[in-house]
Amino acid sequence: MLLLLALAALGQADGSELRRTAVVRAVQRARPSIVNIRGEKTVSSQNVSTGHLEAPRRVNGMGTGVVLDERGYIITNHHVIDGVAQINVTLADGSQHRARIISHDPRTDLALIKIDADDHHLPIVDIGTSSDLMPGEPVIAVGNAYGYEHTVTRGIISALHRTVQVSDAQNYHDLIQTDASINPGNSGGPLLNIDGEMIGINVAVRVGAQGIGFALPVDNVMEVAAELMSIERLDQNWHGVAAGTAKNRTAGLVVESVEAGSPAAEAGLRRGDVIHYVADQQVNRALDLERALLGSQAGRQVDVEVMRQEETLRLNFTLAGLPDASRSPHDRTWQTVGLQLQPVPSSRIGKSSSRYRGGLLVTRVRPHSPASEEGIQVGDILVGMHIWETIAVENVSYVLNHSSRADFEPVKFYIVRDGQTLYGHMQIASLHASRPSTP
Repeated sequence: MLLLLALAALGQADGSELRRTAVVRAVQRARPSIVNIRGEKTVSSQNVSTGHLEAPRRVNGMGTGVVLDERGYIITNHHVIDGVAQINVTLADGSQHRARIISHDPRTDLALIKIDADDHHLPIVDIGTSSDLMPGEPVIAVGNAYGYEHTVTRGIISALHRTVQVSDAQNYHDLIQTDASINPGNSGGPLLNIDGEMIGINVAVRVGAQGIGFALPVDNVMEVAAELMSIERLDQNWHGVAAGTAKNRTAGLVVESVEAGSPAAEAGLRRGDVIHYVADQQVNRALDLERALLGSQAGRQVDVEVMRQEETLRLNFTLAGLPDASRSPHDRTWQTVGLQLQPVPSSRIGKSSSRYRGGLLVTRVRPHSPASEEGIQVGDILVGMHIWETIAVENVSYVLNHSSRADFEPVKFYIVRDGQTLYGHMQIASLHASRPSTP
């Protein structure tokens, strides 16, 4: 009798273990780092029969996000949170938090949001690579499908390097195509491989087609995330390293260039060095470098462990504030916004806009700059940014230097054109990226 009981217990144990398939283990590994996003937004739609725009209405938006940093930084799609008055995030443990937008990239439709994690260290998703994906490879999608939180679907990779245009304003490139069911609400959520590593961010479905969904490759996502989470953008600090992931993604971060006069250059970092640790944190990609330094004050000394020609070196560099902060307001506005501006009195703006005390006439727009991307033209008059009026170039500089700029970026701007006040939202360029340009 005892032998039969023992055999029965053994069979139950084996049966339970058999149920924990590779898919189950992958979902269990990733689920704690996946969040659900909800919020209300105002939308306008066109009446198909009349062709006229209908009155704006409030709708419930939903989507998914993935935790990239234990302090509460979350990556998602920008269209998930665009226009949402209050972003509500639900973690895997059921706790609810309010999030704020940190930054976004219009080209890829990616956005970085943040919740206050307090003293809790949020679980971070395990990040894989999209460089070796294979058509036919099994994948798993997890998301807030139709509002059903943490919905899990599975399928295979159908194709790679797809281009998909979902609207006149949004065109995606180099997408992963999958037949895992991706529905409204999955946007911003992870596409996982069978090991539970994130290999993509789900972005779109093909309207009217079943079994066709698309995801941004994770390697591209991580490059954008490093920009969105850079210490230049969020802390106005500078390290001076341009780097790329090693061919073996666990082998460190390869230094591609070091900016002259930067903290990294002063510390002796060289092109070809492979960074393994920054401030005792392991570094495998550019995002890891930014995360290790994020929140540090200028002047902090940072230990960096690098491999140089088979030799391990420990270097020390001192984090510095952006050198552009000392530039003239005109230079800074040209470099970061892409505008040359000239003060004009209120009488120049026009009688219909007499409420403005003055403004800044746009005399030149730098091609491919944030201002150019938003359609600002020569002859426009900039009258406000965020909650402040812009009468002098120093007013623009004040906005760019504001310690809380990350909280209200993309920055809302107001211009007067042909007597009418127009507005838009501008993602301020990285100072590092725009440094070479001159007016």
